Amino acid sequence: MNQLISSITDRANVLLVSNSPNDVRELLYVLDRHNLGTGLAGDIDEGVELAAGGTDLILLDAALAGSNIGATCMRLRNAGGRHSVPLLLMSATPSAEEQGRSVGAGASDYIKMPFNARDVAEKILMELALHKAEAPAARPFATPAAPPRPVHPQTLEVNYHSILAGSPDAVLLFDIDNNLLIDANHLAEELFGMPLAALLQGGMEPLFPKHQSDGRASPQLLEEKIRDTLQGKIVVFRASCCHRDSHPIACEIRLMRLSVPGRQLVHARIIDLTERNLAEAMRSGQSALLEMVAKGAPLIPTLNQLLLLIEGQSRGVLCSIMLLDDDGVHMHSAAGPSLPPDYMALLEGAAIGPGVGSCGTAMFLREPVVVSDIMLDPLWAPYRELAAPFGLRACWSRPIFGQDGAVLGSFAMYYREVRQPDARDLELIDTATDLAGIAIGRMRHERELQRHRAHLEELVAERTAALTQAKEHSEQTNLELAAALENLSITQEELVRRDKLAALGALVAGIAHELNTPIGNGLVVATTMAERTREIQASFLDGLRRSELGAYLTQASEADAIMLRNLQRAADLVSSFKQIAVDRASSQRRHFLLRQFVAELMLPLSTPLKAAGLSLTQDVPDNLAMDSYPGPLGQVLSNLLENCLRHAFEGRSGGTIAITARGSDDGQTITLSIADTGVGIAADDLVHVYDPFFTTKLGSGGSGLGLHVAHNIVTGVLGGHIDATSSTGEASGTTFTLQLPATAPQSPAP
Repeated sequence: MNQLISSITDRANVLLVSNSPNDVRELLYVLDRHNLGTGLAGDIDEGVELAAGGTDLILLDAALAGSNIGATCMRLRNAGGRHSVPLLLMSATPSAEEQGRSVGAGASDYIKMPFNARDVAEKILMELALHKAEAPAARPFATPAAPPRPVHPQTLEVNYHSILAGSPDAVLLFDIDNNLLIDANHLAEELFGMPLAALLQGGMEPLFPKHQSDGRASPQLLEEKIRDTLQGKIVVFRASCCHRDSHPIACEIRLMRLSVPGRQLVHARIIDLTERNLAEAMRSGQSALLEMVAKGAPLIPTLNQLLLLIEGQSRGVLCSIMLLDDDGVHMHSAAGPSLPPDYMALLEGAAIGPGVGSCGTAMFLREPVVVSDIMLDPLWAPYRELAAPFGLRACWSRPIFGQDGAVLGSFAMYYREVRQPDARDLELIDTATDLAGIAIGRMRHERELQRHRAHLEELVAERTAALTQAKEHSEQTNLELAAALENLSITQEELVRRDKLAALGALVAGIAHELNTPIGNGLVVATTMAERTREIQASFLDGLRRSELGAYLTQASEADAIMLRNLQRAADLVSSFKQIAVDRASSQRRHFLLRQFVAELMLPLSTPLKAAGLSLTQDVPDNLAMDSYPGPLGQVLSNLLENCLRHAFEGRSGGTIAITARGSDDGQTITLSIADTGVGIAADDLVHVYDPFFTTKLGSGGSGLGLHVAHNIVTGVLGGHIDATSSTGEASGTTFTLQLPATAPQSPAP
């Protein structure tokens, strides 16, 4: 058809008169693809101007013409001096009155808007062919040529037949007035299986079955579609046509009215949808089958569905699937929904091998076997008499393989006529065997899984029994452990009670030990002075000498000093013992700034620090405030600083003591540290620094209570905790770190 269209359109120009470019943009593109010259006018005046330059067909939007449509059509057609130029009107709602006036003015036909651009382009091509002038037409918008002679109606069929011959689809031309098919192309002959002479003997009805698949009568459907076509519509619909051998043909039919004066002609282009429908059915069928396999549908219904799908793709085919037994020798009939059951039963349990029909041979040889005539092929010699009663003449078989390459079975296509497979048949065989392999493989996989599942269930049952026994044993053991735990709890409580008594005993022993020395010393002195006093009294009766009195007074003075020193020591110890259980109720709570508090606390220490050659630094922010107990806090800091002065720098001259404080980001916690550069504390001693009466300076004036008291105050009254880190050697020193709440507990911790 391309050569024909080229001959039509080499000199053809189409003028579109429309003020809606969007409505015709696609049409302009399609016309350009057909090698047609195009012009676009936005109004009637511009259209007349372009038409005067020469055009072969005018397409007019009826809305631009308004009520004076007849005069507008005549004006446009006369502009180029070619009164036979076809003019097509575009209208969304063409009325009968409009059509009458426009036809009277020379309009060829109506095109209903909106429209399909390809359909309108086809109609334009047909109109150009029907109205082709004998003389060459002018080039686009050039000086108009002499008016051509119109095509005579009597020669229409001859001219039109040349157009039909080049169409890629089946094309028919119907004379509606006479209900007669007046022309057809060779593709129509092939589609309906009828020669042209037979086609031209009747109208449209013989080409359709009596009823469509939806039950609607075909004559009624055709009458409706032709009526719409004659009203100027390009009608597109799907229907079943009828082949000469009576089998239905799924078609898409496109009807178009041809504008030939005095005649009602309908151009019908018929597209065979058989291949398209078969492809769609195959795609949807494959999807359905794969879904069945994925959902674990039973194998036999799945295979039957597969065979029905393949049978729907080829006329007259009967399909079967044979499965190979686990022994690899015997085959079994699995599916053959359209084959006679008696025939399928005859094949049950047959052994595969060379010369065992098509299926047995294909499985044995592991390759396709094509038998076009069962009655003559030697492979069927033993089974020829089995197939003959059922009218089977051809059988093509192909083995079905699993993923591991093992033969699972065979797929076969039977025909009741001698036949060789074509390319499509071979494609169907490939598809069927692939799908069957997936389904059978899935079945065997499921079967293997079931076997493993049964084995696992046995193992689980055994394990469950063992676990049950173990559980019973565990429960018994738990009962025994619960009893033991109860006994342990009682024992623990007893041990705690004993530990408390032991701690109390140690505390009492420590107190007794510490008090024993000064009291003992005082007792010795008192006893000695009592004996000296008795001696002086006796000497006084005999006459007391001055030297004896002087010696006595000297001894008394020394005794007084010794007794006073030891009693003061005892008093200090008692005061320290009282601090172990500090009176929390007597502590006064208040708001204070930590920097000012620390500075005041350090003033009395300046002298002893200077005497010891030590420097004291403090790094406390100005705005760091506390709501706490300054008295107990001061006692803690004093104890820590006195510890530094007394023990940290022994044997060293000079050093540094640093007091540092920082607040947390949320302002809830204050970290206060006292760090020195002294000799440090040995690791073995560091773990005991808070123990009462623990001291490394036993007999040198230390009681071992200072850090114990500090620990009790920090954790009790102040509601915080204290940590100590220390190192010995070159980089020696000790740091005590206090983590204190900025706001102390309202009720001091017990």
